Amino acid sequence: MSMCVLGMAEEFKDEVAVNALWPKTAIHTAAMDMLGGSGIESQCRKVDIIADAAYSIFKKPKTFTGNFIIDENILKEEGIKNFDAYAIKPGHPLLPDFFLDEFPDTITQKTKSHGAAPQVKEEKPQSKSRSGAVEETFRAVKNSLSDDIVKAIQAVYKFELSGEDGGTWFLDLKNKSGNAGYGEPSDKADVVMHMTTDDFVKMFSGTLKPTTAFMSGKLKIKGNMALAIKLEKLMNQMHAKL
Repeated sequence: MSMCVLGMAEEFKDEVAVNALWPKTAIHTAAMDMLGGSGIESQCRKVDIIADAAYSIFKKPKTFTGNFIIDENILKEEGIKNFDAYAIKPGHPLLPDFFLDEFPDTITQKTKSHGAAPQVKEEKPQSKSRSGAVEETFRAVKNSLSDDIVKAIQAVYKFELSGEDGGTWFLDLKNKSGNAGYGEPSDKADVVMHMTTDDFVKMFSGTLKPTTAFMSGKLKIKGNMALAIKLEKLMNQMHAKL
């Protein structure tokens, strides 16, 4: 989108201003309800913030063109300091937008304190032998784990995969030096992801972006969305090893 804006801004610079407007946090829409499930609205802002940000842009002269604008930033320039009025549930931690390269670690801690992690029955990992692309992916991930990664992430992920070599898999980035494999995690899962085995392998190999999978409905997430985003950033760093 940003490249389209730059190109169109240059093409129409004499007559038309072209800018991109993007939300800093998730905006509550029917699509978010469908993708995020029940309770996602508490982590979202109202569409009003986009409307007000757009109005701020429309007030500017046509020489203001070719910009990638974040709703909260432009409203801060307008003098707005308190954004609670835009929140569906004022005071609740907000879900960062998936397409912005921002992730303050404090968001993770705040969402944890508000009970965003699902309650999953504690069970020890199953020792069932598996083979195939999913097993190879988890083996590569497990070999890439380190104390530093566990310290940085501090989360347990559970994957419910459908299709060949599917079933329940886990990635423990909270305990000891980390662990990954087939079966239930030994600790409660902070994030539960549902998808096909094919899409899972594509996602971890870098051919399918998690945000694209989520927005297209191929990936369904339950639990702490902030920690889900944190896993995506880790995957981007691990693609070369996978």
